[in-house]
Amino acid sequence: MDIWIKAAQLFLSLAILVTLHELGHFIPAKLFKTRIEKFYLFFNPWFSLFRYKRVNGKKKYVWITKESPEDWKEDEKTTEWGLGWLPLGGYVKIAGMIDESMDKEQMEKPPEPWEFRSKPAWQRLIIMIGGVTVNLILGFFIYTMVLFTWGQVQIDTEKMTHGASIHPYLGDKYGLYSGDVILKVDGEEAPHLDELNKIIMLRDISNITVRHEDGKIETVNLPKDIGSELFRAGAFPAFGMRMKNASVQSVGSGSGAEKAGILPEDVLYSVNQKDVTYFDQIQSLLYSNKGDSVDLCVLRKVGGANLDTVTLRSAVDKDGKIGFGVGMGSIEDSSAVTTIKYGFLESIVKGTQYGMNTLSDYVAQFKFIFTKKGAGSIGGFAAIGNMFPPVWDWQAFWLNTALLSIILAFMNILPIPALDGGHVVFLVYEMVTGKEAPQRVLEIAQYVGIFLLLGLMIYANGNDLIRWINGAF
Repeated sequence: MDIWIKAAQLFLSLAILVTLHELGHFIPAKLFKTRIEKFYLFFNPWFSLFRYKRVNGKKKYVWITKESPEDWKEDEKTTEWGLGWLPLGGYVKIAGMIDESMDKEQMEKPPEPWEFRSKPAWQRLIIMIGGVTVNLILGFFIYTMVLFTWGQVQIDTEKMTHGASIHPYLGDKYGLYSGDVILKVDGEEAPHLDELNKIIMLRDISNITVRHEDGKIETVNLPKDIGSELFRAGAFPAFGMRMKNASVQSVGSGSGAEKAGILPEDVLYSVNQKDVTYFDQIQSLLYSNKGDSVDLCVLRKVGGANLDTVTLRSAVDKDGKIGFGVGMGSIEDSSAVTTIKYGFLESIVKGTQYGMNTLSDYVAQFKFIFTKKGAGSIGGFAAIGNMFPPVWDWQAFWLNTALLSIILAFMNILPIPALDGGHVVFLVYEMVTGKEAPQRVLEIAQYVGIFLLLGLMIYANGNDLIRWINGAF
């Protein structure tokens, strides 16, 4: 059932984003009196689920058809609206433009005044960046409304008297340990915990001041590339809240945990004869035994409320994991968690700032893609769907939709042929040189872009398939 709830949220999110993105092209095209031949939500190779059009003032529609009825072609001035069956995006077919339809027959005819190619370069540029603009504005708007409606949850690091949960890599390498209270970052007041992970992974920081469990205050220096180092080591999230009595929620297929016999709802209380109270203590002990095996003691429910003690032995992989996920246990320092409410005007400021930070952080983390680990972490629709919670949560839905909207804007403006950014490159070239790019060049660029995008899509969804086979989903 969980997978269908996630899929439904992903489908609705994509439908909203794609429709509004294409409207970003459609509206300025109409304002500049450019003919729009088709407006489609999702792609329709071979057949469409639905088509609608006004022909000679009369409404015509048809369900599930391979081609438009012949009489629809009598009136080419009106737009055909449709629903495709392939939810990989959508499109607006603009008359007189080299796009994914590759309508060469139309382009071989003399230009008409209502066609895209007949409009001034500045108008064509506005039409092309319209989708990206809408996605950016939409992301900022959603963040604004989420903050206005639900407020913003913040975790004050200084109020975490039991300290933070810190990835054991930072303890081994830099002397930052779970239980440390984070006081300052680069000499300034420590940011809230939800921001701290972004800062250490994506922004340049040089030191963190902490109070260790023994009361000693220490400033720990960090290298400038600490974010890339943590990413390569798989040490993220680096910081979190401490949890105790966390029970196993899921066990990876073929993992060391499954082979050892760990079951959902088991509670781990000992690793290698060392009692553990917090989940981060389990992480630390597993990390210190990576590539080896460990003895585990778990509490297991046996009929109703009865508990039994079970001793198991599990192999630990090279990253210090055995392959299980935990549910939320008892969170220490829950008083450090506060929800800040904003008025409408303040929500606009905070929402815009949130959106700008999200965009800059996404651009910053783009560098990770060009590493071996980053390339392997690229995901397709399954990975995107997994962002959504297994229960319908409107706040989480809108936050994920805003994030996807900003990602869609950034990806579309990249100077890759077949994307909006590819068209923008040729338009800027034309505006600077005063010469249009040859039609043959545009056609070849479109083919290359489509080939690259299909290749990337196959690779990303192939990664999803491999993760599913390995039990990572």
